Amino acid sequence: MLRIAEALRDEIIAHARRDHPDEACGVVAGAEGSDHPSRVIPMLNAERSPTFFRFDSTEQLSVWREFDDRGEVPVVIYHSHTATGAYPSRTDVGLAAEPAAHYVVVSTADCGNGEGPVEFRSFKIVEGVVTEEEVEVVRHGS
Repeated sequence: MLRIAEALRDEIIAHARRDHPDEACGVVAGAEGSDHPSRVIPMLNAERSPTFFRFDSTEQLSVWREFDDRGEVPVVIYHSHTATGAYPSRTDVGLAAEPAAHYVVVSTADCGNGEGPVEFRSFKIVEGVVTEEEVEVVRHGS
């Protein structure tokens, strides 16, 4: 199960809306070994595409070095789908390289960059196997 603060979830959704019609992508850092997401890091979609995302390699290297310096790991890896539902594509599954991470997909297909509803779903992806997991959104102080 992914347990995430409402404010962090809202930051991810805001990023997805902001980048629509292109896919948004980023990570949520957390202390190593904690499985507790604590800091959203929006990243550049190097593809600038409505159907595909790829982290900019220079930016990714910098973010992963920062993780090392701060004793953090990517607890959540997220991206958006702009025209389809919130489920990992075959490409997403093939690129999933962090077996301990929660993979969040946000669909902005129904709202675009407006205030309408979005899908926010989380998955574990290990060795090509996708398993959806429950998302518990907690208010600050809960």
